[in-house]
Amino acid sequence: MAKKIIITIARQYGSGGREIGEVVARTLGIPLYDKEIITDAAQKGELDSEVIKTADESAANSLLYTLAMGSNVIGATMHFGYKMPINDRLFIIQSELIKEYARSGSCVIIGRCADYVLRDEENVLRLFIYGDLAQRKARIAKRHPEIKSTQIVDVINKTDKRRSSYYNFYTGNKWGKYDNYDMAINSSTLGIEGTASIIVASARKLLEE
Repeated sequence: MAKKIIITIARQYGSGGREIGEVVARTLGIPLYDKEIITDAAQKGELDSEVIKTADESAANSLLYTLAMGSNVIGATMHFGYKMPINDRLFIIQSELIKEYARSGSCVIIGRCADYVLRDEENVLRLFIYGDLAQRKARIAKRHPEIKSTQIVDVINKTDKRRSSYYNFYTGNKWGKYDNYDMAINSSTLGIEGTASIIVASARKLLEE
């Protein structure tokens, strides 16, 4: 029997990925890491928490650095006195934290290329959560009433593009491509609770093996 299960959740904006993760973590009685990663990264890297919120899940903008280091910067160090962009520093620190979380025991990790970071680990259930545009719009409108209805689709597209660019840049893989994950689930079909129940059942099955 597996002693632990690590569940990573990549998600389209407005698909309810974090909410699903919360239900899964609560049902299984295991920790969930999302915004907590920012706090831990700030402490570990002695970085300003407000600054890294802007850099979180955003790819570096330095073309020179990208050409020098390539797309995969895990384990990278500064070269020729070049100062590593905050985005890259944050990604490396978060990757170290994600590995620490996984070593500590069962948990749910939201975003931040966790499926890729833990690609060599056993007992990892890698998920991609997507949803129908109408339901995603409704969820965002309810969560963020300050966003005008005419702007919601633009916000969705920009957020998903940012997440996609981040994932593609740091992993060399394609965000949302089915063979990067164990399951891709449309949360609009069964809703938050129903989708979470599928994940919980899958995690428990893996724990029995």
